[in-house]
Amino acid sequence: MPKPLSLTFDPIARADELWKQRWGSVPSMAAITSIMRAQQILLAEVDAVLKPYGLTFARYEALVLLTFSRAGELPMSKIGERLMVHPTSVTNTVDRLQRAALVAKRPNPDDGRGTLASITDKGREVCEAATRELMAVDFGMSAYDAEECGEIFAMLRPLRVAARDFADD
Repeated sequence: MPKPLSLTFDPIARADELWKQRWGSVPSMAAITSIMRAQQILLAEVDAVLKPYGLTFARYEALVLLTFSRAGELPMSKIGERLMVHPTSVTNTVDRLQRAALVAKRPNPDDGRGTLASITDKGREVCEAATRELMAVDFGMSAYDAEECGEIFAMLRPLRVAARDFADD
């Protein structure tokens, strides 16, 4: 059920108008403000689906990443690299998943100082159930069709390339 409207105007469009009057036209201000608000909206929708599973989006992403790995386990450093987060964040995420019995940790036999995180059977079950629910709500993106989602992905890709998120082919 959609939440009731709280404003009778678009506050970002209004801020853009006021910005233009004070400092001139800066389309990037309205764009970033819209992106940040969209991120808040999407995160709230996704978190509402994941909360009953004891997951946040970060924990969900880690579980999905582990399911994508061949053996269901990855070094903690690789998790951080793939999710593009700081090692401390990976440790906190994996520790919480371990406390929930969704992930197990063990020393990495290939690296005496490293740790492997592996998804448990319970973790796989939770990941599958949460994924089904997220897909049922289109990951919060139901305002867009598949083509528009592709356009959004393509539009944001140059920003990610410019930020050196990954090597562009």
